[in-house]
Amino acid sequence: MLSGSIASEGSGAGNIYLKLAVKNKSSQPCSIDGYPGVSLVGQGNGTQLGAAAGRDPDRPSKGAILLAVGDSAFAQLQYSRAENYGAACTLSPTDGFRVYPPSATDALYIANPLNPINACTQQNLVLLHIGAFQKS
Repeated sequence: MLSGSIASEGSGAGNIYLKLAVKNKSSQPCSIDGYPGVSLVGQGNGTQLGAAAGRDPDRPSKGAILLAVGDSAFAQLQYSRAENYGAACTLSPTDGFRVYPPSATDALYIANPLNPINACTQQNLVLLHIGAFQKS
């Protein structure tokens, strides 16, 4: 059982850099390895808005991470501002992020900490890029 959070790590050149963290809130150790699935969601009901995150090849997995009870791992998430795409993008406000930990079929919902973040509803515009999880 994991809980999730997202915090800003800075911005520049039309991008926002975020730290996606997951914490082991179970009573047993667990391991995590690889890239999470991440998408922007909205409309007050968890509807995915636009394309899911692409994987950042510059931030690959370094192997499985053992998370003791209460330990965390993080992944860097880059968001390219939807407004950068002009007429190619139909803007839609977001409520937060849906995150699938590696090898998981159940998702975490993390409320948007940086309102407003807009999505592009077009599936061909990838606004998010995610690295693999690293030890905190």
